[in-house]
Amino acid sequence: MLIIDRFEGERAIIEGDKEVFEVPKSVLPQEAKAGDVIKIIVDKDATEERKKRIGELSDDLFTDE
Repeated sequence: MLIIDRFEGERAIIEGDKEVFEVPKSVLPQEAKAGDVIKIIVDKDATEERKKRIGELSDDLFTDE
């Protein structure tokens, strides 16, 4: 479980089960506040689209014309 402990300027202090870390406040929803439980998810659709786009760019770079 990840809990927002507090905000320090533009940083959010996040507590995990055994560690504390900081993330930019801008990566959290605007309504996030101290004490909120947050989740991190993997967006598989966005990942696949990104891989496809990178592959296309790579193909364009290394195409013999």
